[in-house]
Amino acid sequence: MFLSIGNTTFHVTVEGPETAPPLLLLHALGATGAVWEEVAARLSRQFRIIRPDLRGHGLSGVTPGPYEIAGLALDMLGVLDALGIRRTHVAGLSLGGMVAQAMAAEAPARVLSLVLCGTALALPPPETWRERAALVRQQGTAPLVEATLARWVTPDFRASPVAEGLRAMLLRSPPEGYAAAAEAVGAADLTESTRALRLPALVLVGEHDPAPLAAAEALAAAIPGAQLEILAGAAHVTPAQVPGMVALTMQRFLLPPPAEDDYEAGLRVRREVMGETHVGRALGNATSFDADFQRFVTRAAWGGVWARPGLDRRTRSLLTLAMLAALGRHEEFRLHLHASRNAGASSDEVAEALMQVAVYAGVPAANTAFRIAKDVLAEMATDLYPDEQA
Repeated sequence: MFLSIGNTTFHVTVEGPETAPPLLLLHALGATGAVWEEVAARLSRQFRIIRPDLRGHGLSGVTPGPYEIAGLALDMLGVLDALGIRRTHVAGLSLGGMVAQAMAAEAPARVLSLVLCGTALALPPPETWRERAALVRQQGTAPLVEATLARWVTPDFRASPVAEGLRAMLLRSPPEGYAAAAEAVGAADLTESTRALRLPALVLVGEHDPAPLAAAEALAAAIPGAQLEILAGAAHVTPAQVPGMVALTMQRFLLPPPAEDDYEAGLRVRREVMGETHVGRALGNATSFDADFQRFVTRAAWGGVWARPGLDRRTRSLLTLAMLAALGRHEEFRLHLHASRNAGASSDEVAEALMQVAVYAGVPAANTAFRIAKDVLAEMATDLYPDEQA
């Protein structure tokens, strides 16, 4: 989509459930929101992902420079306003990480947490950035591409399709937008404002990022309680080179295990997925004979596995249905079919899961499961819930 913010039009990609927690992803100098694409694909079931192209980049408008990091931060707050988003998690790569810090300093009540990738409090000397800006204004970004790629990704990754995409991204970067943003990076020193931040923060840096590890350590030290993670095998543009590692690290940070013990966490998740009526009935009907079993199931299955952030509930629901169908656990299969609606799985997705069962566990198992599923889905369509006690 395109949004008009002040004197500029911004290109923004929005994906994920409207009711999920917002997560703003900001890109590096010379890149676009597409640099986060693979990470976004992994997180978009758990978050409402917003990927803008910064001023002067991608499909967003180009205005004359120089820019300032504070101004770019105000742009992004304007994007949030236009989307009706009051508070959000913010992740930024390199230039985007500086913008993220400035957003948190400008509007601390609007930033839930920061994920700062391959960035710093300051990147001196400013003369280097002014010289780079002058070169790009004269000759475009082509003279910088190979040297930039050598910093962005490791040598063994240079021949990959992803690296070719990054090269094309750099070559197509608008010269004035690149130059003006480079001047903003060179002029920025966020040390004092970032030291004043009081919010959860995760600092990520590639093992082979040519920017010194000391810069990441200084950034993490500037924000009380910030976590520092070094990503093995990666250079500067970690979201493009190791998206799975970045997404998993972000999940663990943004979706930490519940503070309550496994039983309380499991009871909460069990009620949310299975429904208050069913869980209340199962626990209410427990006797001294099976009370320990009910606690075990709540703690081990719901608190120990379903509460983990690594998979969203829809995926866990479909996996559970497929395994129960394959194993012929028909009573539990019926029960979890009812719960699949709470977990966000559609009837079409249930059918696809059962097609997998047909191929990998056999047609007879899938045939029985399809028959049961048709009955249960018909019951669900009229909100008729059988009196399961399992």
